[in-house]
Amino acid sequence: MTEESLQKRIENWMVGQMPIIQMHGGTSVVREANPETGEVTVELGGTCSGCGISNLTAQNIKRDLIMDFEEVQDVTVRVPSTGDSGSSTVEGGRGGDLQFSNESAEHF
Repeated sequence: MTEESLQKRIENWMVGQMPIIQMHGGTSVVREANPETGEVTVELGGTCSGCGISNLTAQNIKRDLIMDFEEVQDVTVRVPSTGDSGSSTVEGGRGGDLQFSNESAEHF
């Protein structure tokens, strides 16, 4: 079994088993899947960054990959800026839209 085939199988598994990631605007990519060492590295991005449950999602991915793939021994899940919050997570959000709508309403 080649490294690419394991990587492709894990990528397909991620789409099938973790559709909630994409449904919520997150992304996932398999950075490494080495069938000889059993090491897998998955990176989450998009809205996963800063999401309050991304650590739980990462734990589920680790557990399930080890259970579902005989050759997988160790899983690393990277989530950039896990738990961060602030202007980068709300920029362009509803607060700005509501303010704009109120200003527009005053013009009529």
